[in-house]
Parts: sequence; structure tokens; C-alpha cells
Amino acid sequence: MSTNPSSFPVIRGRTIRVDEQNRICLNDLHKAAGYSTNKSPSAWRDLPTTGPFQVAVLERITGKSGNFTRDEMRALIVAKGSAAGGTFAHPIMALAYAEYLSDKLAVEVKEVFLRYKAADATLADDILQRATPEANEWAGTRALGRTVRSKYTDTLKNHGAEGKDYGMCTNALYQALFDGGAKKLREQKGLPARGGNLRDKMTTPELVYVMAGETLSTERIEDEGAQGGEECRRATTKSARFIRDAIDADRRDRRRRLL
Repeated sequence: MSTNPSSFPVIRGRTIRVDEQNRICLNDLHKAAGYSTNKSPSAWRDLPTTGPFQVAVLERITGKSGNFTRDEMRALIVAKGSAAGGTFAHPIMALAYAEYLSDKLAVEVKEVFLRYKAADATLADDILQRATPEANEWAGTRALGRTVRSKYTDTLKNHGAEGKDYGMCTNALYQALFDGGAKKLREQKGLPARGGNLRDKMTTPELVYVMAGETLSTERIEDEGAQGGEECRRATTKSARFIRDAIDADRRDRRRRLL
């Protein structure tokens, strides 16, 4: 989600910050509730019931029954310093904290985030009306990219792709466009190995390049009648390389004109 404050949800007149991993700021919920320090995020975390609840949520989102990594625990809840600091938590944890603060606040918080989960288009429109033109451009591109991605993966399925083939084809696309697969790109974007959507961290131009690559790959797979993961991967690589060649040629031409 964008870090532009105008794109954040507002509850009781308070902006509720959401970080790059979609964790919600508990300090902002605390301010919205109007409670004193005896119900601060740190006080809630010290309750004997919070620890077991945290473990249950970790088990739910990781599919593991223990031995959680540091990144997995930080994806659930983390305290940040600096001017933009506070305690940021996974939405499930944030809803539990809102219930601890106030039943009425919990209802308001749940309404906002249930609308988000249900993909309520009016909620997105409410947010984007307060966003910058740049944020609106990114959101529009990201939304269109999801449609293109869905058509691409449907095409892979219809042409015999299974299981790991989807990741293999996507990595081939990234490799051709950006000289690195998903793992490398996640590292470059500061994302953990698991958790967080890579494309939510991409710039608008990067999203456009990916869309173009998946669009042409879809056409090539269908036109060539590619079958199975390996043939779909080769078709994707070929189309994505044409996109990359066009990008590089345009950049070289612009550099020459500036000399």
C-alpha cells in the first residue's frame, strides 16, 4: 500500500497508518479510541493472553507450528523508531487490539477492513479521492495489472501449466525484464523471503513493463500452441525479451540525444 498519508484509512477523524507490509499502526488506533496509557500497545502486548494469541495467528498465516523466523514474527508485529514510528501489526492483531480498546471502535475498524477484504470498490474510491495524482496513477496501473495477470495465469493453466510452472514462468518474465527472478527482486525491494506482494512494491513503470510482458506472452502462448510449463516458459522469455530490447533501445536513443 502506498505510504502517502492521503491513501490511509481514516477512523474517527484519525489517519490510521499502514506500512509497506500492510501492517496497521496500533498507536493510531489507540489515539482514535481516546484511551490513556493504561491501554497502550505496549500494555496490550504484555497481557498474558496476547502471547498465545500471537502464536495462534503466526501458525495460521505461516502454516507452521513453531520455529518461526525473525522475518515471520516481524511480519506479524513490530515496533519501529523514528518520526514515523509506532507499533505496527498484522490486521488480525490490529482487530484484536481494537476490541481490547473498545467494542464500538472494533466495529468501526472491522467495517473498514472487511470492506477492504471484500474488495469493495467504493472503499478504494474513497481512499483515492484523497490521494495524489501519482498515487492514483499507481493504483490504476496496479489494478489493470491484476486483470492482465489473471488472463496470463489462466492461459498457462489452459496450456498445461501445473504447480511450480507458474513460478517458473513468472521468474522467466522477471529475469528477462529486470535481470533477476522474484527472489532477487524481493531482496532489492527490501521484502522478506515470504510475505508481502512483490508487485505492490514495484514502481508504475515496472508494473507497465510486467503488464506488457504478460500480455505478449499470453498472445504468444496461444498463437504458438505452447503446451506444458517448459514451452510456456520459453514463450514467456521470448516475449519479455522483446519488451526489454525495446526499453533498452529507447533508453540508448535518449542518452544519445542528450550528448
